[in-house]
Amino acid sequence: MTTARIAVGIDVGGTFTDLAALHADGTVHTSKVLSVATDRAVGVLEALRVAALNGTQIAHIAHGTTVVTNLLLERAGASVVACATAGFTDLLELRRQERAALYDLATHHPRPLVEPAQVIPVRERITPEGVTLALTDEAIAEVIAAVVAQKPETVAITLLHAYGDPSHERALRDALVVALADAGLAADVVCSHEALPEIREYERMATTVAEAYARPAVRRYLSGLSTRLTQHDYPPPRVMTSAGGTLSAQDAALHAAALALSGPAGGVTGAAAIARALGVSRALTIDIGGTSADVGLVENGEPLVERGGSVAGVPIALPRVLVEAVAAGGGSIAWLDDGGALRTGPMSAGASPGPAAYGRGGVRPTVTDAHVVLGTIAPGEWSGGVTISLEKARTAVDTIAAPLGVSRERAAEAIIATADATMARALRRVSVERGVDPRDVPLIAFGGGGPLHACGLAERLGMTQVIVPPHAGVLSAIGLALAPERRESLVSVMQQAEAMSASTLGALLEREANALRTDGDEALSLEVRWWLRARYAGQGYELDIIVQPGDAPAAVAERFVARHEERTGFALNRPVEFISARTTLSSAPWPVHFARPMRDGVLADDVDDGRAMARVLEGPAVVRLPDATMRIAQGWIARSLDIGGWMLEQQR
Repeated sequence: MTTARIAVGIDVGGTFTDLAALHADGTVHTSKVLSVATDRAVGVLEALRVAALNGTQIAHIAHGTTVVTNLLLERAGASVVACATAGFTDLLELRRQERAALYDLATHHPRPLVEPAQVIPVRERITPEGVTLALTDEAIAEVIAAVVAQKPETVAITLLHAYGDPSHERALRDALVVALADAGLAADVVCSHEALPEIREYERMATTVAEAYARPAVRRYLSGLSTRLTQHDYPPPRVMTSAGGTLSAQDAALHAAALALSGPAGGVTGAAAIARALGVSRALTIDIGGTSADVGLVENGEPLVERGGSVAGVPIALPRVLVEAVAAGGGSIAWLDDGGALRTGPMSAGASPGPAAYGRGGVRPTVTDAHVVLGTIAPGEWSGGVTISLEKARTAVDTIAAPLGVSRERAAEAIIATADATMARALRRVSVERGVDPRDVPLIAFGGGGPLHACGLAERLGMTQVIVPPHAGVLSAIGLALAPERRESLVSVMQQAEAMSASTLGALLEREANALRTDGDEALSLEVRWWLRARYAGQGYELDIIVQPGDAPAAVAERFVARHEERTGFALNRPVEFISARTTLSSAPWPVHFARPMRDGVLADDVDDGRAMARVLEGPAVVRLPDATMRIAQGWIARSLDIGGWMLEQQR
C-alpha cells in the first residue's frame, strides 16, 4: 500500500473548485474544475479525478466551504426557536440601535434569523452578583410547551450572564433535550455559554442563533460529502474554520458558525506562507475570484485573527481570520443604475451561465468580459474547461458602451476601474483602520483575477510592491492543504489585571490547554497558544493580546497598552481588564516548498504561453500564468522569484 503522504486542499468557490496537492517533499501540484452550484460535492470529486489522486496516497483532505455563508445570504437555514431571559426577547430586533446607513433612512438592517414570535421568554434572572430569580420547574415547563408547539429544527438558548454562570442554561437545555425527544423532534439545543462565553448579550445571542440556524445544513452537507468521499476510497474531509485551522468533519458539524469564512481564510493562510517564504512580516492580501474579492492582512508572517464582524448582516463574534469580502470579481456584472451611473456587482454571473466570453449562455457584461475586450485575457482554451470568446465579450460590453455613448474599449476600462475602486476601498478599510499604512507594505495578489488587478489597485493606494505568488490562481487551496489541525476554547475571565496573580493566570491557561488535549496527543507535536482579550476599564471594545508561558498579568497589560497605542494612537490612564481567554492547540503546518518549475532540467518561469521568458519584464505587458493572468502596468517592472511567482515594483 502506498504511504499516505499527500495533503490535499480543495477550495469550492462560486465559479471554480480548486485543488492543491502538497507532496511529502513539499512540491505542489494543482488542478481546477468548474463548480456545480447545485451539488458542491460533484466539483470536489471531479477535482480529485482530474488530479489523478487515489485515497491511499492522501494523508488528509482539507476543505473550504461556503455553505454557511450561502445559508446566511439566502436565509435558507433551519427553523430556530430562541429562548431568552424574560424582558430581553427583543435583543435581535434592537441590535445595537445603530442605523444601517447613517444618512439613508430608507436602508434597513437585514431581518434577524428568528422572528419575534419565535423568541420564547424564560422566567429567570442572573446578574453579575448572582441569581436574583431562580429558574423553577414551572418556568421550564412553560418554555418546553412553547418550544414543542413550534416544532423547531434547533433551539438556541441565551440567558443573561450565562458566560459567568451557565447553570440556568444547562438546566433548561437538559430538560428540553428530554422533552423534544419525547415529542419525536430530533432538534439540537445550542447554549450561548458553549457557543460564545463572553459579555455582550446581543452578540452572544446573535452568534448562538447563527450556530443553531446553520448547524443542521452543515451536518447534512459534511455527512453527505464524507459519505461520497469514502465511497470513492478517499478519507473524510477536514474543514477549515474562520480562524484558520481545520477541524474533523464531525467536530466541524458542531461548530457551524465557526465556518462562516471557511474558504477565504484559506487564501490568507496561503498568502502568509508566501510571505514567510520571502521573509516578509507584514502584507496586505487580495484574493479575486469569480464572484467576490477577499481582502486580508498578514502580521508577523501569520494571518491576522480578530474577533467579531458579520456575515450577510449577521453578527458572529467568534475568532476569524480578518477577511473583508466585496462583491467585485471576474463574474461581477456591469450595469447602469437609474441615474445612468456605471456599477459592477453585487450580482455575479457565477459559474453558470458565467461571463459572456465563456459561451455558456451568459449575455450580460462582466469584469472578465471587459478584460477580454482589452486583450488582458486572451481568447482560446483556459484551465478548468473554459474557452474564451472575444466576439461574445465584445457583444456583451457593447450593451454598456452604447447607452453611455463611448467606445467599447472605453466602456471596458470603466468597468474595470469601477471594480478596482470597490476593492481599493476594502483594502483601505482593512489596513488604515488597524494602523497600517498601505504604502509601507507589499500587496500579495492571487486568485484568478488578483494578478490582473494588482498594479491598478496598488497605484490607487500608493503601494509600490506587488507579490504575485506561485500557483496564484489556486493559492486558497494551498492554504487549506497546509493549514494545521486546530482545537480552540474560549472562557470568560472578567478580572482586572492588577487584581489577578501570576499563579491564577497560569492555572487558568493550563486548565484550558488540558481541556483541549485528547488521548493520543502525546505522539503528536502540538503547539499551545493563548490570548487574553483586554480593554481599558469601561471601554466598549477589546484587543486580543498574545500570552507567553509564565507571563504575569502586568506584562500582558503592558503589551495591551503598547498595542492599543499602536492601533489607535493614544493611551489611557485607566486599569486594564481581561474579558476572556482564548486557547488553541495546533498541529504543525504541512510542509510546502515553493520553487520555480523545471523544464528540460533547467529552471523556468511559471508562464503558460510557451514563450521563453526573461526573468525581468517591463510594463506594459501581459503574462499568461498556468492558472491566472498577470498584467504589468506601464511604469512597473516584474522580476521572477526563486520561489516561483513574481515581484512587481513601480519604477520611480
